[in-house]
Amino acid sequence: MTHPAHLAGIARHAQPRGPIEVIERVAVSVDDGVAGNGRGKVLPGKPGRRQISLIEQESWDAALAELGLALPWHVRRANLLVSGVRLPREEGRIIAIGESLRLMVTCECDPCSRMDEIAPGLRAALLPDWRGGVLARVMAGGEIALGDAIRIEA
Repeated sequence: MTHPAHLAGIARHAQPRGPIEVIERVAVSVDDGVAGNGRGKVLPGKPGRRQISLIEQESWDAALAELGLALPWHVRRANLLVSGVRLPREEGRIIAIGESLRLMVTCECDPCSRMDEIAPGLRAALLPDWRGGVLARVMAGGEIALGDAIRIEA
């Protein structure tokens, strides 16, 4: 069953420029982030600010509409695509996905120059109003699957 605010996509990539794998369910842990994703492991002495990335379906669609493009969401290289919810635009807010996953927003996910490698102008189209998404740290792990409910808890 799909909820109004729900998880619409899950993706991971083992290496920074490696191929993206789109999946239907995954385990997410405090130590490793999205299982099988290369950026999720929190290194000793590091804050883990970039452990997991999320983007709103609505923001992605708006950016593409500006450019007159149709591209799959995962080319953004975000881990999670959410739909029907506005992600918090401030550090420290908690996003709940499914029964147990809790993510703490750490910062905006600024689009990099790689976006213009995908499509000219994509980086600029993702800049306004945090359209590029948010970065978060895993506070409580859990199994997630497409369609899981999403709530902003704090």
